[in-house]
Amino acid sequence: TMPIIVLAARAAERAKIDALDAGADDYVTKPFAVGELLARVRVALRHAARAAPGNSILNLGEATIDLEARKAMRAGREVHLTPIEFRLVACLAKHLGMVVTHRQLLSEVWGPTHAADTHYLRIYAKQLRDKLESDPVQPRHFITETGVGYRLMVDN
Repeated sequence: TMPIIVLAARAAERAKIDALDAGADDYVTKPFAVGELLARVRVALRHAARAAPGNSILNLGEATIDLEARKAMRAGREVHLTPIEFRLVACLAKHLGMVVTHRQLLSEVWGPTHAADTHYLRIYAKQLRDKLESDPVQPRHFITETGVGYRLMVDN
């Protein structure tokens, strides 16, 4: 449950992907400012505390998702999430606020044989944004981390 932040001199995309796939929650390259590093540590700790077991309601602006009841609402109306969409949200929620790599999402949601099928993620991320974001073109909750994966951000 403790967040892991990698501090490295390597800025290569492959090194970042490998570290995130291995379980890191964030990756910071040198040179970095101490203030920024401390802010990232505070964010990681805050998100780890929010992701504590028993917190099954996600607030996404005008949308809410109840993970235990498997229900999604937007502007007071129920939103139908397919089983795969729900598994994708649950996987992101398990790592709330943290970057979840393409490979990790694909393996957890579709299975290890689909670890390279990144086009699945683009399609389902768009569907989730269309259903749950106020402005799907400028998402606040389902964030793309280009070349790495996705991050789910919730409102306090």
